Amino acid sequence: MFRPTGFADLAGRRVGIFGYGIEGHATESRLRLVGADCVLVDDDPAAGVLVTGAGGLEALARCDIIVKSPGIARRRPDVLELEARVPVTSALDLWLHEVDRTRVIGITGTKGKSTTTALVDFFFTCLGDRSQRLGNIGQPPYDPTLDTSVGWLVVEISSYQCVDVTVAPGVVVVTSLGADHLDWHGSLAQYHEDKLSLTRAAGPHATIVPGAEEFISRRDQLGGELTMTPADRSGLAGRLHLLGAHNDQNVALALETVARASGRRVDDVARAVDERADDFVPLAGRLTLVALEEVAGRTWRYVDDGLATAPLPTIAALDVFAGEPVALIVGGFDRGVDYAPLAQAVSARRLRTVVITTGDVGPRIATAIRAQSPDVEQHPASDLDDAVAVARSRLPEGGVVLLSPAAPSFDHYRNWEARSADFARAVRERTGSLGRDSNP
Repeated sequence: MFRPTGFADLAGRRVGIFGYGIEGHATESRLRLVGADCVLVDDDPAAGVLVTGAGGLEALARCDIIVKSPGIARRRPDVLELEARVPVTSALDLWLHEVDRTRVIGITGTKGKSTTTALVDFFFTCLGDRSQRLGNIGQPPYDPTLDTSVGWLVVEISSYQCVDVTVAPGVVVVTSLGADHLDWHGSLAQYHEDKLSLTRAAGPHATIVPGAEEFISRRDQLGGELTMTPADRSGLAGRLHLLGAHNDQNVALALETVARASGRRVDDVARAVDERADDFVPLAGRLTLVALEEVAGRTWRYVDDGLATAPLPTIAALDVFAGEPVALIVGGFDRGVDYAPLAQAVSARRLRTVVITTGDVGPRIATAIRAQSPDVEQHPASDLDDAVAVARSRLPEGGVVLLSPAAPSFDHYRNWEARSADFARAVRERTGSLGRDSNP
């Protein structure tokens, strides 16, 4: 069966693009450049191409090869049926076959991959090296409008993408393992297996993970030249305006990654970063202060942690505000993950904690919390305007109104950015604040 080793192998071929979102558009642009005949298919009729269930599958079956976008689940029956007749690959895998992989840093993980990607890119810049942030945090690396011919290529890779990668970046980083995307992967065990498969892809590469039990216990699932690194204890995360103990680990991973890739000493990288730490801008949607409200000596902080689309990062966010009353806004699209760990984290808090549930998964989160701790105050909200109003009213003495959804946004929003923007709008309309683009 025909197996391409790059986009160039598809010149003159009939190529099916299954999934026509951001990645699908970039894939089409790249394939048009090499002269491929593209067949465009998407599940959503609004995409404006052939619809999967209305002739799309039949059209894909007549292609020489199918390039599947990440959002199309790898083990869907229709995908497996197609694969029995037509080779199925991904644009990321095609790109990795063509690029100089010694310049590629691939970063994945349940929590921390976006921040670690941003840190690695910034650390290279501190050393005077050219670097680009790509993947989930930026543009698809195979987008033909990008020049990837020089410099370091720091690519955030989702679990959806890991499973289709057959050749490894020069350095693979896995930041954490929790529960996410279970609707796509089918089970927690399969999610972990798929996530870690990136470390076992072919080709020489380094694998860098935290020196934590979640990785020590899965050592037999990790490939590459393995390094387990402890959390950084120098305080560099704080100087980079990052909060929470989890960011000490993200900083350590970034230091080790940049040192390993560039052939420098970790201490030398840390020294260069420390000199420019004030220049680092934390990601929007990651513990970002949207507004500060002060009334009669009482203070409310409205914090956007919209990038927290799984329980693990929300648990980390609660830990950051362990010393303050919190009204936690959670909920969104239901991916089938277990919310018992989040319920345990809420139950363990000593200061006042109010939970406002939203979205399709809101009732299930509420049930998990009620089973763990029936006395925790909870309120359902119809939308973010309602959620912000309820959250503020339930903290009469001040505290933190925290959007940390523990779920993706796709039930009511295009992506997490749209949800975060709606939260900021609701906060600013209520407080009259112009907001702030800084971390609390």
